Amino acid sequence: MSASPAVNKYNLTEGGILRKLLLVALPIMGTQFIQMAYNLTDMFWLGRVGSDAVAASGAAGMYLWLSFGFLLIGRMGAEIGVSQSLGRRDKRAALIFSQNAMLIAIVLGLLFGLCLLIFNRELAHFFKFRELKVTEDTAAYLSIVAWAIPATFISAVITGSFNASGNSHTPFVLNGIGLGANVILDPVFILVLHMEVRGAAIATVISQLIVCAGLLLAITRFKSRPFERYPIKIRIEKEKIILILKWTVPIALESLFFCFLSMITSRIEASFGAHAIAASKVGSQIESLSWLIGGGFGSALIAFIGQNYGAGKWERIRRGVRISAMAMAVWGIFVTLLLWFAGGFLFSLFLPDPELARLGARYLRILAFCQLAMNLEAVTAGAFKGTGRTLIPSAVSITANLLRPVLAFVLSRTSLGLNGVWIGITITANIRSIWICFWYIFRKKDREQNAAPPQARRRDGMVNPL
Repeated sequence: MSASPAVNKYNLTEGGILRKLLLVALPIMGTQFIQMAYNLTDMFWLGRVGSDAVAASGAAGMYLWLSFGFLLIGRMGAEIGVSQSLGRRDKRAALIFSQNAMLIAIVLGLLFGLCLLIFNRELAHFFKFRELKVTEDTAAYLSIVAWAIPATFISAVITGSFNASGNSHTPFVLNGIGLGANVILDPVFILVLHMEVRGAAIATVISQLIVCAGLLLAITRFKSRPFERYPIKIRIEKEKIILILKWTVPIALESLFFCFLSMITSRIEASFGAHAIAASKVGSQIESLSWLIGGGFGSALIAFIGQNYGAGKWERIRRGVRISAMAMAVWGIFVTLLLWFAGGFLFSLFLPDPELARLGARYLRILAFCQLAMNLEAVTAGAFKGTGRTLIPSAVSITANLLRPVLAFVLSRTSLGLNGVWIGITITANIRSIWICFWYIFRKKDREQNAAPPQARRRDGMVNPL
């Protein structure tokens, strides 16, 4: 199969490292911001309805976050497999990895969407809201948004395939179109048609279907697509599926544990009332300016390292990690200062209630203390994942996050009250981030000594992991 023009243009194994990283990272960051903006748009307009509507949307969002753990299996499988294969200039293997990741994503997306559709009431009751309407609205949101889950899983694999090829610009543009649709539809459904929480869910479904349709068209028709052809008939290869699951199950478990433990923490927050959930959910969306950007740079690093790992360019990998760490350290410091000094103003843009704005400002000030560490964690975790070593960052994350609900519960029973929940979140985030960074630094020498030379290939064509 001949190389497409996109692969040459977006080849990450050659050229200036910072320029190549930014070429991939900036659109991914933009895409991450767009995904955050979906929630911010919902909360902006639902904030005009009331804090109960925001709480319902935020609670339902926890289950959409839970779906992300399963979604990552397909997306990360494509990002790692496609990038390493393209680094070896094996386009056939890259296509097979993408297709088998797509198969996994379709199956998981259908199953998760079905669960939301059938068990939405039971899932809404988990939070034990004191307000009955909040529970009913949460269930309604889940039953509607369930129809878009398979589409978001498919979109994730296509996005991962584009990112792995070095072309993160196309998914960014298409997600931007989806956001534009959501921005237009939200006020129409929420306020004009008076559908409130249900209207927000309908607007989200329509927007996600638009994005999925655009990405399907892009990977089969666009000039900048990663592959010359993307056949509808999937060539199933058992070895590739096993390798994808080996890479991605630790990542999925990390995300699922993190989300589930956060849901338990949210349940503790809910004991203080719907206003506490509203404050933390809006606050977490503002705070995501930090970790979504860090995560976007981490995703770019996965593609960068994956291609260079497949090509056996170890010094280029090391320099890429150092440059990424410096860039994310600067961003982490900036967001820390932003949340500390301007958190209250940012929060008031979404919930104009003065009492809630003061509560949200307090949340953002407390969470400001873990932003630098979390951004460095994103770089370190991306460095591990790009080489296929996903177990280490996932094990560290799961272990550290187990402390989150424990600390939140204990501290909330002191005079700190609700502040204790948020302090517990900050402490565990710092433990997790510092732990994985030190692991990477102190195991560096050991990794380099055990690095396989470029010619040391396994029978399945992949490089032996570092």
